[in-house]
Amino acid sequence: MSQSSPAATDTARPHERYSPRLYNADIAPRGAEGHWRTWDLFAWWMSAWHSLGNYTAAVGLLVLGLMGWQLALGLCLGVYLIYVASNIMGVAGQKVGVPFPVFARASFGVFGANVPALLRAVVAVAWYGIQTYLASVVVMVLVLKIWPEAESLTEGSFLGLSQLGWYCFLGMWLVQLAVLYKGMETVRKLSDFAGPTIWIGMFALAIWTLARAGWKLDWNYHVGDAPLEFWPAVGAILAAAFLLTSNLSGPILNFADFTRLSPSKKTVINGNRLGLLVNGVAFCLVSVVIGLAALEVYGEAINDPTDLLADIDNVTILLLSIILIAIATAGANVVLNFVSPAYDFSNIAPSKISFRMGGLITAVLAIAITPWNLYSSPAVVNLFLGGIGALMGPLAGIIAADFYLIRKKMVDVDSLYSDDPKGRYFYGRGTNLNSVIAFAVSGGVAICIALLPPFAAIAPFAWPIGAVLGVASCVIVNRVRPNLGARVDDLRSESVAERV
Repeated sequence: MSQSSPAATDTARPHERYSPRLYNADIAPRGAEGHWRTWDLFAWWMSAWHSLGNYTAAVGLLVLGLMGWQLALGLCLGVYLIYVASNIMGVAGQKVGVPFPVFARASFGVFGANVPALLRAVVAVAWYGIQTYLASVVVMVLVLKIWPEAESLTEGSFLGLSQLGWYCFLGMWLVQLAVLYKGMETVRKLSDFAGPTIWIGMFALAIWTLARAGWKLDWNYHVGDAPLEFWPAVGAILAAAFLLTSNLSGPILNFADFTRLSPSKKTVINGNRLGLLVNGVAFCLVSVVIGLAALEVYGEAINDPTDLLADIDNVTILLLSIILIAIATAGANVVLNFVSPAYDFSNIAPSKISFRMGGLITAVLAIAITPWNLYSSPAVVNLFLGGIGALMGPLAGIIAADFYLIRKKMVDVDSLYSDDPKGRYFYGRGTNLNSVIAFAVSGGVAICIALLPPFAAIAPFAWPIGAVLGVASCVIVNRVRPNLGARVDDLRSESVAERV
């Protein structure tokens, strides 16, 4: 059903004029006042950082040849880059007050926005499944410690997972699904609880590992026969920073899903400053400390904290540690990889797919991809997640450039829900060809850099290169072929007319 133009005189309430092809209550604009405040974003970032996957990614960067202190420096630089990018995307989301797939309609068109939304959903589903699997492995360690007889359930496998593995995986799967089924308010409460809780577990694991290491750390430890020379070391530090940024490129892209629920720009900035910078730097430093302490104990840096947990003899301490890590991983997984695809799938057909249904689709797909098999194959992870993940940079660049540079932060929210062919964001058949062209150029380059062997030396920089190219191509294309849907003067005049 086609809706009237938002500029037209209409006495109906806005949501009554929205197209059912583009609207449901779950993806509606924010109400009069948001309820995600500074503390909630602070706790959100606590939850976002503390996952088994992030720890593995951080400590695993030692393979770049960096010494311990150099890796810590690179990771902290990465945290600051994430802070800048999250402010750019988060403030925009708060101002417009709509979820990411709806926000993307301004730049890609009311139907074209499904392209960035689904690409983000694919990455999120894959990581959701992987993180759920990693959490289930931790739970399985606890089960085997408490109930040694369960060892018999680890014999044999179905689709690559043992019987006990299936029990633990489906248990974590159901817990997370139950959280999302309750809605965004429950997600906020889980984040508020899981965020502070995990610090107890992380500090306890760090102290326990340090004590076993005799409180000694070799900050000059490095992989390889000799430390890197100055300029190669600088390049590796920058590579570590951008790889960490790339690891959180998906959540950066869809940060509007959460900041849209904040009452002000100040809330977002303060939440990011306290939650992202403080938590991020602390997480990176603690991760490096644990990795270097494990080096003293085992003779090598341990990338997987599950290996450390399995070495704990005290069942009470083990139980507490595993519960904390399981809660933290579930919290991180929900906020980073579950909420986004739930909105993204709902955006495809809002009248048929609710936020809850989108979450169920996400959960089912997370089983279908058998994430344990995906995670065990570095080649698959690199080709699948590395390739699609490289597209997060160009998408962020295009959407940010369109909002800040092309539209000058002027967006008509009502038009985001209109499928009127004359609507501001309908463009041509619901898709903005300008953004598609910009994405084809910047995304193509980013994928080549991420996957092709000749570009292996600069592969860690695929995200920033893609983001910069996204900004540049968006600006250039819109100057070459100006878009009527982006005419700021018209939107300003409409706003004035509505106030009068």
